[in-house]
Amino acid sequence: MAVVHRTTMTPGKLELLASWLPTQPWYQDPGAGRAPQPARAGGFRLDDPQGEVGIEFMAVRDGAGDRPVTYHVPLTYRGAALDGAEHALIGTSEHGVLGRRWIYDGAHDPVLVERLYALVRGEAEPQAQSESDTPDPSVTGWYAGAGGPGPVTILGVSAGPEATDVLVRTPSGRPTLSIRRILRPAPAGEDTADRPLGHVTAEWTLPDATSARGRYAVVLA
Repeated sequence: MAVVHRTTMTPGKLELLASWLPTQPWYQDPGAGRAPQPARAGGFRLDDPQGEVGIEFMAVRDGAGDRPVTYHVPLTYRGAALDGAEHALIGTSEHGVLGRRWIYDGAHDPVLVERLYALVRGEAEPQAQSESDTPDPSVTGWYAGAGGPGPVTILGVSAGPEATDVLVRTPSGRPTLSIRRILRPAPAGEDTADRPLGHVTAEWTLPDATSARGRYAVVLA
């Protein structure tokens, strides 16, 4: 089960994201030379069965503009650099318990992608973002595809203005995991109409402290 250490990270995640967010194609520039003002707005974690990689799906609200935007940033935390993933490195941070951690955009990390696909299929249990050994039943996966579990290989990653699409190879085909980067509340009835092959739905907190619910990722055939 996911272990959340009560300690410090220097620099902190939000500090790193403040520099990284404006470099992404899906970032909505507030204009007028305003710098991002990232704040936590929710999310969840998944376990790495090998116990090596920290996996977090973070909702990050940017209040720099007139209309706050909530982004979805999947993160992985590693004890060493991931070979071939220099382009996906958000930064490094000194963890008070674990030492230096390499923090990556998880859309490019094969461990996160495999576990996200497992979550869609109901084969991984989502964990609370800030509590150890605590499942989060509010996070749900739904899948209509065929085929059993097996290895997941990243074939390509492409980023657009709304999502990062990860083409993968699985035992049953080559679906695309589309990671939604801008979180929006799901309209009434979205979970029962116009369904993709699968999706992950979770909550986040709005500026007025109420909760919203929508898709963090979808699977496309």
